[in-house]
Amino acid sequence: MTGAGGALSVGAVVGLAMVCAGAAGWPGSARDRRLVRRARGLLGGGKTAPAGPGGRAVPWWVGQVWRRSRAGREWWCLVAGFVVAVLGASVVPLLIGAAGVPVVRRAMGSGARRRARERRADEVIALCGVLAGEVRAGRQPAQALFTAARDTGGLGDAHACVLAAGRFGGDVPTALGAASRESGAEGLSGLAACWRVAVDRGAGLASGLERLEGSLRAERDQRAETRAQLAGARSTAVMLAGLPVLGLLLGGALGAAPLRVLLHTGAGLGCLAVGGALEGAGLWWALRIVRGAEEA
Repeated sequence: MTGAGGALSVGAVVGLAMVCAGAAGWPGSARDRRLVRRARGLLGGGKTAPAGPGGRAVPWWVGQVWRRSRAGREWWCLVAGFVVAVLGASVVPLLIGAAGVPVVRRAMGSGARRRARERRADEVIALCGVLAGEVRAGRQPAQALFTAARDTGGLGDAHACVLAAGRFGGDVPTALGAASRESGAEGLSGLAACWRVAVDRGAGLASGLERLEGSLRAERDQRAETRAQLAGARSTAVMLAGLPVLGLLLGGALGAAPLRVLLHTGAGLGCLAVGGALEGAGLWWALRIVRGAEEA
């Protein structure tokens, strides 16, 4: 594979890699988040989703197609490996693509869990704010908790247990403490403390909830600011990880037939193995540093 043919094959490989990279990075975009929010609000048995920020409803099939396309996105690694294997007349790219499927699935699962945790934390903040407003308006704490939980969904899976404890005179702080063990719902432990102090000592529940809401909101904003500051470092690491693809493109343009060298010679296979291992280790280490800074 030399000359124009080699450049064309490598160009096809690079184009496919760019498409797969774009597909893998799409869920983090603002457009993706808006579409997911709209599709998530599907009405049971209805044909449209509730209107989003733009005021326009989304057809029901949009959410179905979007969910299914996201569910199997990791299999594009196998498709890319198959195409490169055909272009390079070697089974090695297919094996690499198959090995990449669980890695991409795990990365996507980690991102989904992080987004769910952040969404859960937002629901807890909204719960504290609505509950404080209801108490200020003169409602009894148990009735205010029922209204706030119904409007915000801040109690999550423990919704029924906490509301039952509040309605029938049970131990609401204990139920809230149990609910706070859910990922992203740690703020409910503060709500449990406010509830216990208000009941046992007669302290103002509304003022404590307002301070708790402010604290949780400030912590969320700090995390968002830290993530924004580290976005450049993460993007740089990903961009540097893509430089070997540029090297393949340049090699093909110069007529060096990089796929033939990498896949059909002993030295090329050794370079591919060592380079792939170093590439993966470097990208993992860089992203681990970024995640460590976010958690700190």
